[in-house]
Amino acid sequence: MNQKIDTICVQGGYRPGNGEPRQIPIVQSTTFRYETSADMAKLFDLEASGYFYSRLQNPTCDTVAAKIAALEGGSAAMLTSSGQAANFYAVFNLVGCGDHVVSSSAIYGGTYNLFAVTMRRMGVEFTFVKPDCTEDELNAAFRENTRAVFGETISNPSLEVLDIEKFAKAAHAHGVPLIVDNTFATPINCRPFAFGADIVTHSTTKYMDGHGSAVGGAIVDSGNFDWLAHAGRFPGLTTPDESYHGVVYAERFGQQGAYITKATVQLMRDLGSTPAPMSAYLLNLGLESLHVRMRQHCATARAVAEFLSAHPAVKWVRYPSLPGDRFYPLAEKYMPNGTCGVISFAVEGGRAAAERVMQKLRLIAIETHVADARSCCLHPANTTHRQMNDAELLAAGVTPDLVRLSCGLEAPEDLIADLKQALE
Repeated sequence: MNQKIDTICVQGGYRPGNGEPRQIPIVQSTTFRYETSADMAKLFDLEASGYFYSRLQNPTCDTVAAKIAALEGGSAAMLTSSGQAANFYAVFNLVGCGDHVVSSSAIYGGTYNLFAVTMRRMGVEFTFVKPDCTEDELNAAFRENTRAVFGETISNPSLEVLDIEKFAKAAHAHGVPLIVDNTFATPINCRPFAFGADIVTHSTTKYMDGHGSAVGGAIVDSGNFDWLAHAGRFPGLTTPDESYHGVVYAERFGQQGAYITKATVQLMRDLGSTPAPMSAYLLNLGLESLHVRMRQHCATARAVAEFLSAHPAVKWVRYPSLPGDRFYPLAEKYMPNGTCGVISFAVEGGRAAAERVMQKLRLIAIETHVADARSCCLHPANTTHRQMNDAELLAAGVTPDLVRLSCGLEAPEDLIADLKQALE
């Protein structure tokens, strides 16, 4: 049955049987009992499906992951303990020491630091390109040892829209998958698989949860990338894993299951960024209203962006759904029903003026958070992107005077009134 995305938000991933709980059960258990060692051995050898230890898999977490996979139109998904863990696993599942990744430069500061500092210490090199680079510039970034391409649907906080088809075309021409962080758009407004992306990640802490109640992440595989056709580039998926008695993931689990299976039984086993069942339960509550909330977030942000763009104290406004924005054509192509509830803007007078305006806000709070039911704002150059130097900040689209404003579910008139009194 081909269901609408609104219905999947509410009922996807779980169908209770006769007399079973209507809400997904919270399986708050670390372990699972078996009658014989032989039964459990089959699980350890990946010869049977089931649960034996919640560091790898848990029924509550898997139920919510199945819903997210359905929302994105993917073949399989897994939850992680944070969005940062999701991005790390998504890339590290494909690379090793000596490999290379092409990434958009307009990405969240924490992700940039993960790639440019931490993973570089692990021997993985990254080349950063502007999301609006030409096809020639993009193709020039690839090397013989390139194993993946990464970008954000809507970059945090510069709000640059990724040309998914352009990046997917380049990735596939070089025999590697495109990984897209779809946190800001969510599958309600954009489904990257429809435009050629192969793997999608989320910080579920943001819109998917929507209430600031639980940190989490998700990885979704489209099931479309043919790992065996590019076997030499991805030995982790196409050659025997001796830690599981020589299993070859791409052969045993097929094109639609290999990637997530390897990430679960290998990376989660060894690195343990395990989501809590209670966090998954709270995430599911957020997912049930995601389709309703995203429409309101976008409508409110559009009204606020229009107000800010007309205010004499505001130097500039970035919002992809605003006509005249540099990325408006791409937003209309990939997200015609709305982008997100986040706006970036600058105040006349630079960084000091921006900080003064933020301090005057009464309803909108200063928080290291975004994409919540409650409106909040942040000064990225001083917080989330603080580790970057000036050149890296500019490459990421983050100017010293940029203020990131996340419009929540309050009345837009009240948010505008708060901004008006602070600006004046």
